Amino acid sequence: MTVKFWRDDNVFFVELANPPVNAINLAVRSGLHNALMAQKAEAGIDRVVLMGSDRIFAAGGDAREFDAPPVAPHLPDILAMIEASEVPWIALITGAALGGGLELALACRYRIAVPKAQLGLPEVLLGVVPGAGGTQRLPRLIGFSAALEMITSGKPMTAQIGLAAGLIDLIDDAPKAAAIAITADDLRAITPVGNLPNSTRDDAVLAKIHAGLSRRAAGQIAPVKAAELVTLTSHTSFLDGMAAERDCFLALRQSAQARALRHLFFAERGARAPADLAAHRSTIGEAVVVGGGTMGAGIAHALISAGIKTVTIENNDVAATAAIARAEGLIEAGMKRALITPARAAEMRARHSVSTDYASAGNADIAIEAVFEDMAVKQAVFQQLQMVMPATAVLASNTSYLDINAIAGVLDDPSRLIGLHFFVPAHIMKLLEIVKGEASAPGALAAGFALAKQLGKIPVVAGVCDGFIGNRILARYREAADLLLLTGATPAQIDHAMTGFGYAMGPYAAQDLSGLDIAYANRRRQDASRDPNRLYVRIADLMVDAGRLGRKAGLGWYRYDNAGQASHDPAVDNLIIDEAATAGVTRRHYSDDDITHRLLLAMINEAASILDEAIAETATDIDLVSVLGYGFPRWRGGLMHYANQIGMKNILAGLEALSGENSTIWQPNRLIKDAAAAGRDFA
Repeated sequence: MTVKFWRDDNVFFVELANPPVNAINLAVRSGLHNALMAQKAEAGIDRVVLMGSDRIFAAGGDAREFDAPPVAPHLPDILAMIEASEVPWIALITGAALGGGLELALACRYRIAVPKAQLGLPEVLLGVVPGAGGTQRLPRLIGFSAALEMITSGKPMTAQIGLAAGLIDLIDDAPKAAAIAITADDLRAITPVGNLPNSTRDDAVLAKIHAGLSRRAAGQIAPVKAAELVTLTSHTSFLDGMAAERDCFLALRQSAQARALRHLFFAERGARAPADLAAHRSTIGEAVVVGGGTMGAGIAHALISAGIKTVTIENNDVAATAAIARAEGLIEAGMKRALITPARAAEMRARHSVSTDYASAGNADIAIEAVFEDMAVKQAVFQQLQMVMPATAVLASNTSYLDINAIAGVLDDPSRLIGLHFFVPAHIMKLLEIVKGEASAPGALAAGFALAKQLGKIPVVAGVCDGFIGNRILARYREAADLLLLTGATPAQIDHAMTGFGYAMGPYAAQDLSGLDIAYANRRRQDASRDPNRLYVRIADLMVDAGRLGRKAGLGWYRYDNAGQASHDPAVDNLIIDEAATAGVTRRHYSDDDITHRLLLAMINEAASILDEAIAETATDIDLVSVLGYGFPRWRGGLMHYANQIGMKNILAGLEALSGENSTIWQPNRLIKDAAAAGRDFA
């Protein structure tokens, strides 16, 4: 049974029992309805105690039902019956009460939480709004401003904050005993949330929320609709507000944005080690990071945050001192933002050490190399590691582009090497590309997946090629953008078009942030192997030659003042125009739609090649990489999901039209041609 219920003296107990997260699906709704009917048939009951498991109360509706028509009994109707019950219901919130789970608790007369409880309405993160009273009950209970922030952000709050806000009535380590101890008279005296007065609208807060949404959620529908629904509580009856909320929820859950966000929701939860690695499961207890620069420091911070004892190895005392400073800087930054307590900071420091002696790697389960992108340097690192580490230890390279097979070739046992491509900042970014070399052993790959799980990262397997999945697509994105520069667009126009599509930052602002010299060095590495028939745009090289390295130099694609504010620089326009003249190119006008069309087609075509070559195992893996590592707008579902919405025939037609300009760059991949002919999407 997904809902259990029984009587004990004057108390009627209802237990949600739908593991693992007590998702409120049809079976649970039916079970709650049956519990309500059974409770009504009982005489002498003075309270109903509703509880979940020891770990979780309820994590909301079952998103798998959202693609089908709603089936009765509907959650709003169940909650209306609970709220109207003559016998008061008490919610015991153990663990998380999210989405429909929190709405269920809001319909109860009294709410008791354990100290570790999390309370939230994250529906906007799935492209919908709360659909069972969240937008109408919460503002009446905790006030307009607090409810507006919570609902439009989708961020949960702790039990302690919830108690201060009035969302819960009590925090207790023994919630069942506390529920029984409340007097019946006190319970009956509590006003149901739906009967509380309307909220008081705060126009200043509303304006601030809308301004924030225009920055961080531009183009997204659900947060704006949620704000409108919360605003209704200031001037509309509860029943009218509930009807408006339900209509909005049902409309949004079938929207393209909601479908895209559900796609990613399930993709993230499905990103785990394949079944054939089950026999090789492992746990990482000790790790070594070679290189204490920005990337290495971030990786080490992620490791010690996860409780893994870590040694950072540098090649001299000066570099080691700098590595210590970077590690401490990350801890202090976390403390400043109240993400790390002083006690936890002390624990993290105790787990981390910095050394110049490779012998300090002797007891580690895994070594992660994070040094300069140079093949000889990386090979030398691994040759030293294999001399001091146990034969069972896994070796991993954080290379962004280089050939894992060539690195493994210098090892006595190449099967122990994998790629672990972290993203900057490594302690924050959720994506981890696990690169599978020709010789990579199942045990080594399993260790990569185990580490991803311990670090709370989303793992995606990639095959060996220049740039793997993400950086290979990024290279084509930049190539197509540079071609637009040469033939008529400006950096600001391209950035504007892509932020309008949903990226947080356009390609040229992003390059200024990371530094133009990084991509420049990679292009020099590729010079010898570059296809001579492929048009090469020199503009980015000329920028570096002119000392325009980005923000760190105060000059890049934009000019930066002392406060870091970007502005247009005519010198960049002149450089572009001069190079176009040198190349004999007549520049033309591009609309924003022209720009996004070309850049998206370039990325989709390259992604199809990556899928066709089995560098990525699935189209969904490419979606995860594009969103979690490269800023593709989450609410569009990822690059390949978005491509499926465009349709293969339209993609093929677009590429064929552009191939008239340059058949090498715009040649459609075979996979796209086949899919268009067969009338199917990317699998």
